[in-house]
Amino acid sequence: MRPVDPRLLKYAASARAFFVAGGLLAVLQTAAVVGFAYLVTQLIVQAIDGAPLSSLVPLLVALAVVVAVRFVVNWIADVNAARGAAVVKSELRQRVVGAVSALGPGWLGGRSATAVGVTVGPGLDLLDTYFSKYLPQLILTAVATPVIVVVIWWQDWISGLTIALTLPLIPVFMILIGWATRAVQQRQWEKLSRLSTAFLDVVGGLSTLKIYGRQERQSARIRAVTEDYRGQTMKVLRVSFLSGFALELAASLSVALVAVSIGIRLIEGGLGLGVGLFVLLLAPEAFLPIRNVGAQFHAAADGVAASTEVFEILDAGAGVGASAAAVTGAGAGAVTGAAERLSASVAVAGSASGDGLVLDGLVLDGLGVRYGDDVVLSGLHARFEAGAVTAVTGPSGSGKSSLVAALVGFVPADGRILVDGVDASGAPAPRGWIAWAGQRSTLVSGSVLGNVALGDDAPDASLARESLDLAGAVDVDLAVAIDARGEGLSGGQAQRVASSRAVYRARRLDCRVVVFDEPTSALDAETEQAFIRCLRALADEGRVVVVVSHRRPVIAAADAVLALAGASALHVRAGRS
Repeated sequence: MRPVDPRLLKYAASARAFFVAGGLLAVLQTAAVVGFAYLVTQLIVQAIDGAPLSSLVPLLVALAVVVAVRFVVNWIADVNAARGAAVVKSELRQRVVGAVSALGPGWLGGRSATAVGVTVGPGLDLLDTYFSKYLPQLILTAVATPVIVVVIWWQDWISGLTIALTLPLIPVFMILIGWATRAVQQRQWEKLSRLSTAFLDVVGGLSTLKIYGRQERQSARIRAVTEDYRGQTMKVLRVSFLSGFALELAASLSVALVAVSIGIRLIEGGLGLGVGLFVLLLAPEAFLPIRNVGAQFHAAADGVAASTEVFEILDAGAGVGASAAAVTGAGAGAVTGAAERLSASVAVAGSASGDGLVLDGLVLDGLGVRYGDDVVLSGLHARFEAGAVTAVTGPSGSGKSSLVAALVGFVPADGRILVDGVDASGAPAPRGWIAWAGQRSTLVSGSVLGNVALGDDAPDASLARESLDLAGAVDVDLAVAIDARGEGLSGGQAQRVASSRAVYRARRLDCRVVVFDEPTSALDAETEQAFIRCLRALADEGRVVVVVSHRRPVIAAADAVLALAGASALHVRAGRS
């Protein structure tokens, strides 16, 4: 494990201010340590020489000032560490949320949402120890240790040589023990993620488990995972105690060598009392910062392990952004001759002519989506007219969800997406020209109003009410409190609330395109007809309305149909059946 991951400075700009302030404070701390040792030495030597009290008063006052300065500097260092931890955690969390948004549901679907939540939540909280104890000692070691060694060498080269030869033993012990610590610490973090995931899964499915009488077996499972985590934690503690003992032993023996050497030379008369006492007071201070680094290494390891996972998420998000930029740059000049590849006789697959394209509606010009080596969509050309409802259908795996994800900006895509002739391919998510309701009825804890107007700092209750009514949720009260799982609403009501969110956004922000992904899968026939009227109302307002559906009534009511059939094949129908 590296003492400081360079990505910390890359993704958390506030960390740079923390290091600069920490370096300045370390210089002041080092000066206070040297000044304290010098003043104490002078007081003792002069007192032994029989100096009057009046001549010692200035030294006593200076010593009191140095002690006060040292206390204040240490307090400021603690404040800097606490503030640095809070600001960096906040900055990293904001960046992670942005990275997860850029990576999209496809990326998150391949991972444990609970594990990501543990990493971003409790995991980043562990950076408190990393910033408050480990990094300040690391900075102090980099500043104070070489300065104190130089001062000691200047006063007594034999003691300086002894410290210079024995000091590297502590980093050697730290490295050897650190290899073992990294392995057990990583296993502990993995077991914590497993425990969190298992517990959340059990809580989420507790009602189902009780129905089938399986709740008792899950208690044994949680107990086993907890015991496994407890055992791994004890292994980490054993390694931590071993590390502390080894570092204390090495430092104590090194200081003892210096003390014995000074004592022998004082008896022989080869060394003055002032120099010997000054060096003896400074010798432990040369080892103290690096000893503290080793002692805090284990306490900070959890936070470092969590931050490593956070940086991996941020790296992945940055990669998506770079890919999207590359796709956008290539798409503007590479997509030509699209008119020859489109069927001009079909409304949904209208004409396109490359860079000079100016059309009213949404145009896909050579759209392609791939996940690694898997091509989901390739060379898709289609036009969705404004004022019309277009149904997108096809078998599972034909690319319907990937098409929606590309429109919303959740996945990087080849080709171009044009809205009223303007290339919107490179726009980051969220895209202001599109309102979208996903296949899953994702809700947040709070009121129905808060869910319908999600993201609106000043929710419009009347518009939210209209949106609910239009989506067929006349029976849902805006004041009803729900949780993230939709408790308090039926499955159909939750789906209609999620759909009304897209209606609200479309009208609130005047979005040009509105997309619904399987909006009627949990609705009865009567409510489905009400939602079809909602689609028609949005289209009559001059918007592009796209609905992904397998439901025959929805497909039959559409003005045009885009039937996907794999990575490159598609079938289109214009007009209603």
